Amino acid sequence: MADLRADFLGIKSPNPFWLASAPPTDREVNVTRAFKAGWGGVVWKTLGLDPHVVNINGPRYGAIHGSDRSLAGFNNIELISDRPLGINLQEIKAVKQAWPDRAVVVSLMVPCDEASWQGILPLVEATGADGVELNFGCPHGMSERGMGSAVGQVPEYIEMVARWCKKHTRMPVIVKLTPNITDVRFPARAAKAGAADAVSLINTINSIVGVDLDQMAPMPTTDGKGSHGGYCGPAVKPIAMNMVAEIARDPETHGLPISGIGGISQWRDAVEFMTLGAGNVQVCTAAMVYGFKIVEELVDGMKTWMDDKGYERIDQFVGAAVPNISDWQHLNLNYVVKAKINQDLCIKCGRCHIACEDTSHQAITHTVNGERRFEVMDDECVGCNLCAITCPVEGCITLEQMTAGVDPRTKLPISGTYANWTTHPNNPQAVPVE
Repeated sequence: MADLRADFLGIKSPNPFWLASAPPTDREVNVTRAFKAGWGGVVWKTLGLDPHVVNINGPRYGAIHGSDRSLAGFNNIELISDRPLGINLQEIKAVKQAWPDRAVVVSLMVPCDEASWQGILPLVEATGADGVELNFGCPHGMSERGMGSAVGQVPEYIEMVARWCKKHTRMPVIVKLTPNITDVRFPARAAKAGAADAVSLINTINSIVGVDLDQMAPMPTTDGKGSHGGYCGPAVKPIAMNMVAEIARDPETHGLPISGIGGISQWRDAVEFMTLGAGNVQVCTAAMVYGFKIVEELVDGMKTWMDDKGYERIDQFVGAAVPNISDWQHLNLNYVVKAKINQDLCIKCGRCHIACEDTSHQAITHTVNGERRFEVMDDECVGCNLCAITCPVEGCITLEQMTAGVDPRTKLPISGTYANWTTHPNNPQAVPVE
């Protein structure tokens, strides 16, 4: 049987699934309910020293829905915890005492001066918490006060605050990174330079999810006004995974532990993050939409997959995909695939044909011998995968490897990777590098 026990920075938990710092981890009653459901750990909703944090008494969330009403993206304008610091600390201590086998990490956000960090760290340490997560990612509300992403967008600040925290606490220090930056490797390098023990990412993406066309104000709307908020949910998963992978494969941050966050709602999402270098994962939106018991599906799904693949421990696949991440110029152009349509599965809807005909390479017929039939013309197909993506029948269209031959774009023999293209891949003057 697969063993899902996790050890992240010496913080042990029965599985790698933690709840991220957010409304689900705002108080003892929620966290207790989560642990009873089976979550391996939590990052307590962000605490601060400011006694004047006040959240709005109205809509705090916005959403992007799919055609079937499934949640694609989620937006919030909620600030850090508006509950008294003392009450939060009492509840953290009580939870950790009641659940010693679960991970309890506390998210923190205070003004960017050493005295503020020096003041709050001992208070958290006294609760018995397992570690702290420095919230350098929140893109709304607190960033206007010089905290959150306002710090996370300046690598020098990240390094400086990380050093302060390592100086004033024995607890592991995790730096939570903002995605609202050009290159995530630079803040990650700064966290490592500041002796942070790990990074977690991504925090939410700065966003407006919609506009109320009657009030002419961004949604969610408060008394006729709206604000930008933080975007999360399944839609951000590709962005988050790329940023995790960039840090995992960067020589300057190699070996830096990563806690993966962003759109995780199924066991497969978690496994993908972990193969890209995350030692554990944090979940928020899925729990808010489906409830805490979703962790049962996450645990069962990961266990089943590990048993099928022969993995006994999670550390056996953490980072397994990182060596196969390549810059585009190093991809093998001798590798040729063509689309194949399974006629037994085809429902003859024609979506593959029209997608290829209008926007791709005109490689799919719509009639054969006068009958409605969709077939791929190998001479025109470049294996782009558009037809398979647009096909409504899973497995109907597949990509099959072919013998290397002539590149259909250039009509030239394939003989290497094109690292020296002068203007465009279709330029016949492009020089292939052997």
